[in-house]
Amino acid sequence: MSVYSISRGEGSVPVYRQIALWLKKEISDNYQAGDALPSEIALAKKLGVNRHTLRRGVDELVSEGSVERRHGVGVLVLDMVHSYSINSQSRFTEAFEALGFETRSALLAKKVIIANDVLSEKLEIEGGSHVIHLETLRIVEQQPFCLISHFLPLNAFPSVLDTFEGGSLHRFLKSNFGTGLARKESVVSAALPTSGEAAQLLMPKGEPILKSKSVNADVIGGRPIEYAITRFRGGATELSLNFDLKN
Repeated sequence: MSVYSISRGEGSVPVYRQIALWLKKEISDNYQAGDALPSEIALAKKLGVNRHTLRRGVDELVSEGSVERRHGVGVLVLDMVHSYSINSQSRFTEAFEALGFETRSALLAKKVIIANDVLSEKLEIEGGSHVIHLETLRIVEQQPFCLISHFLPLNAFPSVLDTFEGGSLHRFLKSNFGTGLARKESVVSAALPTSGEAAQLLMPKGEPILKSKSVNADVIGGRPIEYAITRFRGGATELSLNFDLKN
């Protein structure tokens, strides 16, 4: 851990806040989720503060959800929690880039499947129609954030299989087909991940995921264009649902 000198002069930030800010930087630079911090006794000695003040600084991080106290283990670093807004215009890439986060989207698989009853209903197509199935992994700050299954009518976007290689799918559809999408509906639930989902998201199989099932429609005609099933790492995600009250 780096050396840090506590300021105690008039007008200084409260000592416990200085401790909290220093610990946040230390965690960001040197720790990963699941790592244990040094004992509070060791930290207090290092910073030259009493244990009560050190504990109050740690409490700040506990309240923020950055760390947790675990009996018999000590203070553990938790996953960074990202807040993601679900509304009609939610855009993963734009949302996180605006916050200054490094993001990327990896294309894991693409194929053509036959529409089952759910896809026929959500995309308003005939049963047995051909549907494009894409699997993408969204990554924030080099950590998996969510895994998405995208389903699109093949007859509407026949060239997607050959030309889409990753990145923002919605941006791709807008640039290549002139099709802008808006979220029509979303249903969010909690579930345990499959073995494959846990492996892709680098998370324990016993930790829940948040699953969002959404229909995205053409902003002009309102026709359903995409059905998407998104699996978020439950311990690293806070979903904010925003609704338009104008109507």
